Amino acid sequence: MLMAHPAVLKDLVAQYETLRALHAENGSPATRRRMNDIAYTLCVSTGTSDVDSALVAARHQLPGARPQDDSVLSAGLISTP
Repeated sequence: MLMAHPAVLKDLVAQYETLRALHAENGSPATRRRMNDIAYTLCVSTGTSDVDSALVAARHQLPGARPQDDSVLSAGLISTP
């Protein structure tokens, strides 16, 4: 699978978070359309099918991410004895 450049992922995540905040404040159709476009691009760039998974995957691929820390992804799979 091709992987997006970390700088591109960082920009997409920042744009999505900004648009999500703007949508929460004014909810304009233009903001919602742009947010949907960014969400789609994030999904394609990370090989995921929903924006929440795309955000987790994108953040995981960014420099400084702890690749060995999969606690967000496996929290439901850990059982205590």
